[in-house]
Amino acid sequence: MATSDETKQPELTYPRQWGFKIIGKDKEKLAQAVQDVLGHKEHLSSPGNASRTGKYHSHNASCHVESKEERDKLFKAFQDHDDVDMVI
Repeated sequence: MATSDETKQPELTYPRQWGFKIIGKDKEKLAQAVQDVLGHKEHLSSPGNASRTGKYHSHNASCHVESKEERDKLFKAFQDHDDVDMVI
């Protein structure tokens, strides 16, 4: 049986740098999704890997977030983007 200390989430302090990995079918549209979501903020962005079959691509993006609320808002914006299938 796990103790409460073992199941507790790590405590994060803000502001901090936060990374997102987005996955979708079109690598150019993923790069545009990063611009759509993070274009108003200074951020880093780079193409990731392709699946073995080439059907899926990933893209890495990171930016400075001021709070958990801002981080969650950006995560949801990626989730809701039409060209993004998954966000990690």
